[in-house]
Amino acid sequence: MRRSGFTSKVPRWAVAYKFKAEQALTRLESVDFQVGRTGAITPVANLSPVQLAGTTVKRATLHNAEQIAQLDIRLGDMVYVEKGGEIIPKITGVELSERKPDSLPFEYITHCPECGTELTRYEGEAKHYCPNQSHCPPQIVGRIIHFIRRKAMDIDGLGDETVELLYGAGLVRDVADLYELKISQLAVLPRLGEKSAENIINSIERSKSVPFARVLFALGIRFVGETTAKYLAAHFGSMDAVMSATIEQLIEAEEVGEKIARSIIEFFADDPNRTIIERLRAAGVQFEAEERELHSDLLAGKSVVISGKFRRHSRDELKELIELHGGKNLAAVSANVDYLIAGENMGPAKLQKATKLGIKMLSEEEFEALIASVPTQAQSVATADEESAQFQSSATAVEKTAPQPSAPIQGELF
Repeated sequence: MRRSGFTSKVPRWAVAYKFKAEQALTRLESVDFQVGRTGAITPVANLSPVQLAGTTVKRATLHNAEQIAQLDIRLGDMVYVEKGGEIIPKITGVELSERKPDSLPFEYITHCPECGTELTRYEGEAKHYCPNQSHCPPQIVGRIIHFIRRKAMDIDGLGDETVELLYGAGLVRDVADLYELKISQLAVLPRLGEKSAENIINSIERSKSVPFARVLFALGIRFVGETTAKYLAAHFGSMDAVMSATIEQLIEAEEVGEKIARSIIEFFADDPNRTIIERLRAAGVQFEAEERELHSDLLAGKSVVISGKFRRHSRDELKELIELHGGKNLAAVSANVDYLIAGENMGPAKLQKATKLGIKMLSEEEFEALIASVPTQAQSVATADEESAQFQSSATAVEKTAPQPSAPIQGELF
């Protein structure tokens, strides 16, 4: 069964059992449609307010057209709502006994609610998509917001509202426009001033030094998350190599299957995307991976999961340390995991599963001690140089103190 393998987050072969979620009954008033940065259309139900698991719920996801049709959800229906994972509200059923006699089946939209473009549906996917990525406002704004995120280009001072403000003012139409902004353009905008504008421009300038792997993630290619971007950057080493790779070559990179490979090919085949790439290159954004010198190979071939909160390191810092010592970060506990670094308030499910599987658990201090026990390559070189110098010094001393052969006396017979 484990032949199905693993993703960076979960084992594909595992099954989770959960307690039945709390439900509430309320009325479906209307349905809105949201457009994501990839063009994905998500229907959202507007509900009569109802108490559920300690909060007031007014909206719930309807996922896609198939889900609506399968549940036969109609406007005005009394619907059952629960929280998926006790977090996200979703509609799970309809109370048919309270359905109005004149209700009509729900008709899913055929065109984008934002730009009017006819929607499309990709083979094997449940969602509908707006294909107008270059001119659909929510997609443009969504891609820019994704680009500036902390785990992407990490541009401080540019929040969601500021990006929408810049788009509304006509200052940005794609991510490359960010690198052409000027302080004078920003300072006159509402809620901004000279100082805020200067901070934003400085932060944009600093983003030019963000590593290539994060640049690749920031582009927002469908299915290319943070982990996949790291593997692609490590495997290919440059933007040009990724752009020119074939499907077969892309699949050779870790965590990349045919679905992700095709998405990458399609992204770079798009002329507007290629234009943006060239403008980012001209702006000085990092398009080549720096050779990363590992501190050690202590964790080579080892998979590590981090769970809980830590006192001396953030989770991202711990992940970085794991990779610097040759290890691989995973998100889910499975038989494929070698170590679990356990912090405060660790999830009980992870703890229980790790204990059952016999996975070695380390505290933050134990992990620090583990990686401190192996000298870094720099330390190893320094130690080797020091030992070599000591050896040469000792050899010189021995040579100086060694008895010298007497010079032959002239005329002495041998």
